[in-house]
Amino acid sequence: MSLDKYRYIVVEGPIGVGKTSLARRLATQTGAAMLLEKPEENPFLERFYRDPPRHALPTQLFFLFQRINEVRDLGQLDMFNSRTVADYMFDKDTLFARLNLSNDEFALYQNIYWSLAPQAPAPDLVIYLQAPPEILIERVWKRAHAYERPISDEYLMQLARAYSDFFYHYDGAPVLVVNSEHLNLVDNDEDFALLLQRIEGMRGQREFFSKGS
Repeated sequence: MSLDKYRYIVVEGPIGVGKTSLARRLATQTGAAMLLEKPEENPFLERFYRDPPRHALPTQLFFLFQRINEVRDLGQLDMFNSRTVADYMFDKDTLFARLNLSNDEFALYQNIYWSLAPQAPAPDLVIYLQAPPEILIERVWKRAHAYERPISDEYLMQLARAYSDFFYHYDGAPVLVVNSEHLNLVDNDEDFALLLQRIEGMRGQREFFSKGS
């Protein structure tokens, strides 16, 4: 199945929802280059999870500069002869900033963000993965990355709500909202094929895909 009309696809969603695994499979399916977040490179991240008020601003600014340094190059590529699948989009950086920063810190962050945002190209398609908070919590604890061990269940619940609110208002690119609760998009070929069919059949700016239990 051809997805040629989508040269820049982003898979998004809260921690534990499976966006990186799906991005890898989509990249393999389409022969695309992968653009993946590198949270393990952020020296402030584990300290942030242990003491959020103290380390939120440097954690956020590190991610902001890391992300813009990676995505700005996409705008210079020949998008007719290249394809990219990413497991994050630059716009979502503000989601974490609003959640984690104090008012004064957020005001400072916004000045920096808006000076960089014009350099980030818009995706051709965003796949927003959803899952109930209890499933996200289970998945995060199951995979147990060292830097994620201090994350609280309450923070994961707040993050899921923040993602829901962000994408309710987001209109920067076409969005396919995927309820992944009863889908195994990485290990189940049938589920993955259904997703590809749904992507290929998209006609509107916002559509939904789910599967019954």
